[in-house]
Amino acid sequence: MALSLRLHTFLSTTSRPKFSSNVTLTPPNPSLSLLSSSPLPHHHHLSIRTSHSLTINATSTPATVAEPKGIKINLVPTKPIEGQKTGTSGLRKKVKVFQQENYLANWIQALFDSLPPEDYKDGVLVLGGDGRFFNREAAQIIIKIAAGNGVGKILVGKEGILSTPAVSAVIRKRKANGGFIMSASHNPGGPDYDWGIKFNYSSGQPAPESITDKIYGNTLSISKIKVADIADVDLSSLGVVNYGNFIVEVIDPVTDYLELMENVFDFQLIKSLLKLEFRFLFDAMHAVTGAYAKPIFVDKLGATPDSITNGVPLEDFGHGHPDPNLTYAKDLVDVLYNANGPDFGAASDGDGDRNMILGRGFFVTPSDSVAIIAANAQDAIPFLKSGPKGLARSMPTSGALDRVAEKLKLPFFEVPTGWKFFGNLMDAGKLSICGEESFGTGSDHIREKDGIWAVLAWLSIIAYRNKDKKPGEKLVSVADVVKEHWATYGRNFFSRYDYEECASEGANKMINHLRDLISQSKPGEKFGNYALKFADDFTYTDPVDGSVASKQGVRFIFTDGSRIIFRLSGTGSAGATIRIYIEQYEPDVSKHDEDAQVALKPLIDLALSISKLKEFTGREKPTVIT
Repeated sequence: MALSLRLHTFLSTTSRPKFSSNVTLTPPNPSLSLLSSSPLPHHHHLSIRTSHSLTINATSTPATVAEPKGIKINLVPTKPIEGQKTGTSGLRKKVKVFQQENYLANWIQALFDSLPPEDYKDGVLVLGGDGRFFNREAAQIIIKIAAGNGVGKILVGKEGILSTPAVSAVIRKRKANGGFIMSASHNPGGPDYDWGIKFNYSSGQPAPESITDKIYGNTLSISKIKVADIADVDLSSLGVVNYGNFIVEVIDPVTDYLELMENVFDFQLIKSLLKLEFRFLFDAMHAVTGAYAKPIFVDKLGATPDSITNGVPLEDFGHGHPDPNLTYAKDLVDVLYNANGPDFGAASDGDGDRNMILGRGFFVTPSDSVAIIAANAQDAIPFLKSGPKGLARSMPTSGALDRVAEKLKLPFFEVPTGWKFFGNLMDAGKLSICGEESFGTGSDHIREKDGIWAVLAWLSIIAYRNKDKKPGEKLVSVADVVKEHWATYGRNFFSRYDYEECASEGANKMINHLRDLISQSKPGEKFGNYALKFADDFTYTDPVDGSVASKQGVRFIFTDGSRIIFRLSGTGSAGATIRIYIEQYEPDVSKHDEDAQVALKPLIDLALSISKLKEFTGREKPTVIT
């Protein structure tokens, strides 16, 4: 006999004020419901109070389980929901999908069902996110299910705010068992856009595929959700709240991360640069790093307040696309390409793990950025004063870093796209600096890529190169540093073409066509003016745990070192994103100033021809070129 369990709740929504590490923010109403079956109202500059109800249809009466925690645990009946397979960076969907009855709750419960009990029972977990729409409601759901599954303590960022790098830092500093990150990273936010969730383990790195595969398997058979019968947590005030033996501690989102940055970098060195006639501009893109920019760049390093732009985190990122590249951070690019622009510009993305670096009139590709950081780290970054243990890049990233590793005689690794592959190497003591061409750079100070770390690394390099300069003297610029690097190592011309939200059927047909092509291709075969060295579908065997990742990208490697790579991205929330990567090595200094799109045009034309992209997708032009 089916019964209907009806929960009556009240919701209060307020506009999101500016974040800083020492401002008290308006809390969500403590009576917010746990498992909402309908989209939650959202209004700026308006407070409303409304009632709604949730109906759960079950074939039996929901059970109440007596627990030693001193709180009542309800077993809420549920059933599997399609579409919960975790991608390379967690589960990402449109907000309206997550607002479906039990959609998020099912995934969270499936996660706990997938973990060994010792990984969370009576343990400590961290919870934070990028401040995007739906995070406040999701935080309450996650807290109650964590309590229902026997977690001892949750450390949650004030207002649910913690950047992805900060979550990793807090996990490591507080010796937590793991943590949840509520973010769809660089994807747009708001009621009609994207939301995401992922889990990081005790080292601070994203959960491996062995766990994410189990989560998906459990979403296919889930029948109940363990929910603690506790009031919503007031996330607006720092402090500790006890619910029986379950503890929630609301922590400052900046403190632990800032302390770590002060241990990694020489803040006095950077301050000395900012005291010179050096102009700096950081674009937080109305995303999570707005909560960190002022405490770090202004309060600690002495930058002027107008050095921060779009510094207020907003639930919809100010209607922008929080992806720091030449397309979506065009306002910053325009300022830096002005004849009287700042000396240095940088941006970070939705959850703070990506970065873009600019000089006046000069763009630093992410592939060059990680190589230059690695080449200068021992001199400019105290954390790496003994030299890097090793270097690594994702397979699609250009070979610029390979040349640094060779010159410095360092171990080098080429891994699939996904930061978890770097994490294994770091935990094994094999890796210090790594990067992805998708604007992600980092080191083993945490187990995530880190946008602000990359900005501080570049400021440290520029400061080190100018440490003996007096006010008024001409400074070594970003462009100077990059061109000196090219003169030493050669230049890897590199570009990426993104075709976003393609029809999945056409995208998959294109990849299958390319796989057929590589199966028939032989070394020495001519592709236009290029002779093939080899072609494959990249497979990686992890040197630490022996796990194998296959079908990671179709590669055409030519005898002159040029490369064309094709991948389907796993970070979108709808359709398929096709990425094409084009690279050509140029040792001749006289050719280093050539525009990348001009230098790479023959390879770009070849890539479009052999892939038959227009035929399979109907796309005339890429969405983004980087």
